[in-house]
Amino acid sequence: MSSSTRAAGSGLRSYLAAHPLASYAVRRIGLYLVELWGAVTVAFFFFRMIPGDPIQTFIQTLQQNYVYNTQASAEVIARYRSEFGLDGNIFSQYFHYMYKVLVEQDLGPSLLNYPTPAQDVIMRALPWTVGLLGLSAVLAWVFGLLAGALAGWRRGRPGADLVTNLSIALSHVPYYFLALILTFIFAYQLAWLPARSAYDARLSPGFTPEFIVSLLRYGLLPSLSIVVIGVFSWLLSTRMLMVPVLGEDYLTYAQAKGLRPRRILTRYALRNCYLPQVTAFGISLGFIFNGNVLVEQLFNYPGLGATLVNAIQILDFNTILGVTNLAIFAVLTANLILDLLLPLLDPRVKYWR
Repeated sequence: MSSSTRAAGSGLRSYLAAHPLASYAVRRIGLYLVELWGAVTVAFFFFRMIPGDPIQTFIQTLQQNYVYNTQASAEVIARYRSEFGLDGNIFSQYFHYMYKVLVEQDLGPSLLNYPTPAQDVIMRALPWTVGLLGLSAVLAWVFGLLAGALAGWRRGRPGADLVTNLSIALSHVPYYFLALILTFIFAYQLAWLPARSAYDARLSPGFTPEFIVSLLRYGLLPSLSIVVIGVFSWLLSTRMLMVPVLGEDYLTYAQAKGLRPRRILTRYALRNCYLPQVTAFGISLGFIFNGNVLVEQLFNYPGLGATLVNAIQILDFNTILGVTNLAIFAVLTANLILDLLLPLLDPRVKYWR
């Protein structure tokens, strides 16, 4: 190692030692890169171990669609295996896949819509998932945080206790079960809202008033099934954090100073509750597909959840890994951003080592 390299390394260590926040950011980014690589690697080997031959399934599908009954030759099968990255042993497939993704930025063709690239299939479904699941998750977190803070602040009162008991009873109801109830009531009994699809099939997608109204109308039921359960869950966790805070000395001192209850709630009590909830929200993004995949299937919503289910049925590894890695990247990146924002929300972060 040259003297200039050693000097640069020593200078960087001195800088990080003198700047705790910079050291904290570097450690978080380094851990993020390791976690990202590890999660992508585990996902690759996990899905590769699923039994079945996607190429044979693909060829059978082609024969059925094109009424082609002649047995596929070995050359055709070998070409398809090479095109889909399935030739060679599993380790050579892994290195080939990582090279394609990192260097060429290509996921390969999708079995769902051959020869369309898998990234194109995913990008067509991504806006629907972001619009439905992402917006619903944010709304559930905001309303749940505010409702939980009020329920904890007004604990012991009939209204707050009623909301808390109702949340305990309904917070563990699966999204899809509530979706079935809402569909039965509002779609089939009252006929107020449509039961399936993302918009009226008679309309063409675009930024027109008719399409936007149709989009909101068709997305109301699946969004409600996610928001309602999410609000109850966030309400309980926020209330659990709020109640112990109310007995702290600094709140008693604030009351003795004559501060208004509204100011004490928003500036003192709630501020110490939303910090853990911000981190929890970033973690919860990792579970956004769990019950919501079934919601998309139930409402025939063309999002990533439905795309993932269809890809798993035919072992479309390129699309499966594309959706999975996109979810991994989104979750880890969201957590990294939250971690880097924590010093702005909590000054105590600068003392963490």
